Amino acid sequence: MTGRFITFEGGEGCGKSTQLHLLQEYLQKRQIDVISTKEPGGTEIGLELRHLLVTGDKDKMDAIAETLLYYADRRIHMTKKVWPAMAEGKWVLSDRFADSTVAYQYYGYNKKVEKSVLDNLYQVAVGDFKPDLTIILDIDVEVGLNRSFAKAAGMAEKETRHESRGLEFHQLLRQGFLEIAKQEPQRCVVLNADKSIEELHREIVQVVNERLGLA
Repeated sequence: MTGRFITFEGGEGCGKSTQLHLLQEYLQKRQIDVISTKEPGGTEIGLELRHLLVTGDKDKMDAIAETLLYYADRRIHMTKKVWPAMAEGKWVLSDRFADSTVAYQYYGYNKKVEKSVLDNLYQVAVGDFKPDLTIILDIDVEVGLNRSFAKAAGMAEKETRHESRGLEFHQLLRQGFLEIAKQEPQRCVVLNADKSIEELHREIVQVVNERLGLA
């Protein structure tokens, strides 16, 4: 693979989508062939899975069923979109990847899904492949949730299944992302997302330039 894979992670309302779009514009100005995608929902089948996973009642499926659907989406996403693009030399920016599954299904659900199960599913679906860089946007839970609900208010289909979980879930989720970053500092960078869009974008550009040799 000659391309690069950059993932954006973080809790609800941290601004991943906005910052991913801005980074894509920056890389295009640098004459880099880049595409953006997301999980779940980066493929046609993935959009159907996304509907199941992020809308409706929070208790409509248990943590294991949810995890299996996320990994079905991930396998399709990698084989149909991410890896083919990288093989063509493209950079791929993804709004969420496997760290979200660990943060939500392991930490958020207070370890209802064993970490060994998640590790085995990753190996089956993804193998030894990992992102070149993961940017984790950290924000106060209540600030992020308020942002997310405000955004959802303008959407025809309310993607608030995870937002509707209790505050404790989202606190555990935040701690999970920070723990993941501590475990893999060579891949993950944590940035404070409670600042202006422009300031955060500048920090992300600096990280990408330094970590991936664009400076």
